[in-house]
Amino acid sequence: MSHPETPKPLLSVSHLEVRYGDLIGVADVSLEVGRGQIIALLGSNGAGKTTTLNAIAGLIPASSGQIVFADRDITHQPAYAIVSQGLALSPEGWRLFVQQSVENNLMLGATTVADAAKKAALLDKVYSIFPKLAERRLQQAGTMSGGERQMLAVGRALMSDPELLLLDEPSLGLAPAIVESMYDTLIRLNRTGLTILLAEQSVELALEISNHAYVLQVGRNAMSGPSADLAKDPNVQKVYLGH
Repeated sequence: MSHPETPKPLLSVSHLEVRYGDLIGVADVSLEVGRGQIIALLGSNGAGKTTTLNAIAGLIPASSGQIVFADRDITHQPAYAIVSQGLALSPEGWRLFVQQSVENNLMLGATTVADAAKKAALLDKVYSIFPKLAERRLQQAGTMSGGERQMLAVGRALMSDPELLLLDEPSLGLAPAIVESMYDTLIRLNRTGLTILLAEQSVELALEISNHAYVLQVGRNAMSGPSADLAKDPNVQKVYLGH
């Protein structure tokens, strides 16, 4: 009797190591992201979450290990080549062009999209997801609030029409009501078919919306499992949730 094959993950990271000269940013990280899932990457500051996401997105080189996205080895590909294959990163701290308008910042996210009609459709889609950005389309990005900047950073990543969205610390420094609204948006985006890998210090929130989570400590996998199980795990509760 043949068993149905387990579907291949959309993203697979195996034994990733990232070095900055003699310093090790990530020592040994492995993770899988299934198509249509929300996966959380947890850990305290300095655990290696940002470095892992930046390496997946091609912004920093992997020293060793393998990164496979949509059945293609992207380990040593540059960031622009990775974006055009359907993987986008919304970085920590937003990295916006503060002197440019909201709309110009969004259009910079669509540089890999050649078709003008598709760009216009993507812009309409982002404005429908974040109506506030539509209201502020001509405003300089540098004059916006933290919550609006976070929307803009996510919107810009969505302008490349990704299949997988990487989010680095989307709740950092934002008021609870804004974080809640951002997370509601992420759930809605996921329901439309977007796969999400989320690095987050707000562990409780991340476990609430994700299917599966990986916990990093000093650049290595410390534990992983279904998010509902980790939320009840006494070790996770003690170390990360303060219970």
